[in-house]
Amino acid sequence: MLIQNKRIAIVGGGMAGLTLARLLQMQNADVKVYERDVNRDVRVQGSTLDLHEGSGLEAMKRAGLIDEFYAHYRPIASKMRIVDKSLQIKFDEHNSGKAFSEHRPEIDRAPLRNILLNSLKPDTVVWDSHFVSMEKQNNGWHLHFKNGTSAYADLVIAADGAKSRVRPYLSTESPVYSGITLIEGNIYHAENNAAKLFEFTKGGKVMAFGNEQFIGYGTKGDGSIMFVASFKGPENSLEQSGIDFKNKEQVFAWFKVAYAGWSDEWHEFFTNDDVHFIPRPQYYFPLNQTWETQENLTMIGDAAHCMPPFAGEGANVAMQDAFELAECLTNNKFRDIKTAISHFEKQMIIRGAAATQETLENSEIMHSKTALEQMLIFFSH
Repeated sequence: MLIQNKRIAIVGGGMAGLTLARLLQMQNADVKVYERDVNRDVRVQGSTLDLHEGSGLEAMKRAGLIDEFYAHYRPIASKMRIVDKSLQIKFDEHNSGKAFSEHRPEIDRAPLRNILLNSLKPDTVVWDSHFVSMEKQNNGWHLHFKNGTSAYADLVIAADGAKSRVRPYLSTESPVYSGITLIEGNIYHAENNAAKLFEFTKGGKVMAFGNEQFIGYGTKGDGSIMFVASFKGPENSLEQSGIDFKNKEQVFAWFKVAYAGWSDEWHEFFTNDDVHFIPRPQYYFPLNQTWETQENLTMIGDAAHCMPPFAGEGANVAMQDAFELAECLTNNKFRDIKTAISHFEKQMIIRGAAATQETLENSEIMHSKTALEQMLIFFSH
């Protein structure tokens, strides 16, 4: 096996990094995951994930974790309501039997992460390891972390997300602004803090369209709500607005102006006592990106092909990256690691570009003047 007696460092303990670590350990590889979170109990944010056949679900099958997945997935989370800006229901899967997205079962990020973490050997994940830099050493890399520690690896895999600090060692290609910015909000104890909107989901998710803007939200198994409010705008519009996103009154004032014409019922997101906001301009890497393959470094997931969230492809493509890279490194079909990585990267770039293109097309539809009509036609068929 190409990676026999090789030390492998995966930088980033998200879905892609943990999936890859699991698959490599199943082949007895020597692998460590360096994660910047202080420990595994740090509050996990982010939306519920729907895993797809051939990518996310296939990764769980190959990892021998599909039964664990189905023990923790949330069938009701797939049920969707489409509404207008006045919260008037235009499409309701709660009244239509089988959900459109039921073939894409949904699971919260926290239990999925726990399933993957629990499948790894003890001490595989090195917590509180925020990557700072690395330099070449022998035929590998010497990695340095913010806490003052360091480590050597023969092979480094960047799985540290859209703002990857490892990616620049491989590619100088800059991300492209998509034209869409969103504000993410997380509300804890939502049944008390956003009671009406919490009840309105019936445990599923809601998508609202109007004025070339979008609001989407859903409940999670821990009783929280994550919502996004997205819109077309200049890249630095929120940064230049001077809004303090730790100040809910300032964010609420912005919303009432920016989303003028949307009903007051949406205000519940902004007026409760336990809401936290994050501004997120949405980026993607060029569809024709390329880089020179290295024998001791590659990347997967958002580090390789970040994209907006409007097609539900990001996590799925990332988990497919994990099982395809693991396959290339362990199937004994390639003469050396560089050849294996080269084969993986060529296929990965093609898949990432296709998923990004689909996402950008969805983004345009969902923020168009006829978004509501187009989405109703799509789901009705």
